[in-house]
Amino acid sequence: MRMYLGVDIGSVSSNFVLLDDRGRMKAKIYLRTQGNPIQAVKQGFSAINKELDEVGGEIAGVGATGSGRLLAGVLLGADIIKNEITAHGVAASWLYPDVRTIIEIGGQDSKIILLKNGIVNDFAMNTVCAAGTGSFLDQQAARLNIPIEEYGERAITSRQSVRIAGRCGVFAESDMIHKQQMGYPVEDILMGLCDALARNYLNNVGKGKKIEEPVVFQGGVAANLGLKRAFEHLLGLPVHIPEHHEVMGAIGAALLARETMEYSPSPSQFKGNAFVMDGEITSSSQECRGCPNLCEVVCIRRDGVPLAFWGDRCKKWESTLTKNRPIRSVI
Repeated sequence: MRMYLGVDIGSVSSNFVLLDDRGRMKAKIYLRTQGNPIQAVKQGFSAINKELDEVGGEIAGVGATGSGRLLAGVLLGADIIKNEITAHGVAASWLYPDVRTIIEIGGQDSKIILLKNGIVNDFAMNTVCAAGTGSFLDQQAARLNIPIEEYGERAITSRQSVRIAGRCGVFAESDMIHKQQMGYPVEDILMGLCDALARNYLNNVGKGKKIEEPVVFQGGVAANLGLKRAFEHLLGLPVHIPEHHEVMGAIGAALLARETMEYSPSPSQFKGNAFVMDGEITSSSQECRGCPNLCEVVCIRRDGVPLAFWGDRCKKWESTLTKNRPIRSVI
């Protein structure tokens, strides 16, 4: 059986999925990146490889996305590397062919993607504030001593949502503490935070965007039923949550890999289990002083041999690599 591996390496979570040649989900892995994307790639691939042994088949294509997509692409041998906007759009269109609006909220960023006839027509991302992201809810849940897994279930039991200022993460936290001190029920505060996050998202990421149905809500934060209710209330529209909402980026990457390999005359660039799991993978960086740009160049090595460089605008370092003879460098 031909299987397609999709990998989404983000700042908070790293996701891996296996799809068969008909796009059906065969396995998925969701784990925390914990600030070490190299280890996350190796750990996630090890886990998905065990799933592959159980379902049978071989990897016929690899797609990578997320903020760590270049790293994942180098380590695994990706056949296609795409940004998160494209990957999420492809995944949502696969499950909901008539989707018009995608709300995607992750741990450190949030996006809105508008589609027309199955093609991304417009998008926007959050800029400098984390008040509209999952990390904001994580922090407040920890302060309230509520497991994040129970957050949504507790929030939807609220009888009257508390109004919390959500324009800024710092102000929202101060306002939440004030409401605690005044004795508001925890459930009302939890729902108030959901409402604040939804308002922040629509007033910033969704500002000036025409949100039309069907609306699909994906990303790890979509597990929060309180936030789903908040968006439905503010938009006046039903919000759909996919079954595998937390790994939609990885699903999109796998679908893109499948499409790529269907039209490719060459076999997959997947490097195989031994390459990924064996050998020491390290990263380093230094400021290149070759010109006034002073680029911050990152190098990924396997057993001391450079696999990739990025960050150099002129591609001087990248050009030192060849498929047959990687050249050692001083980085």
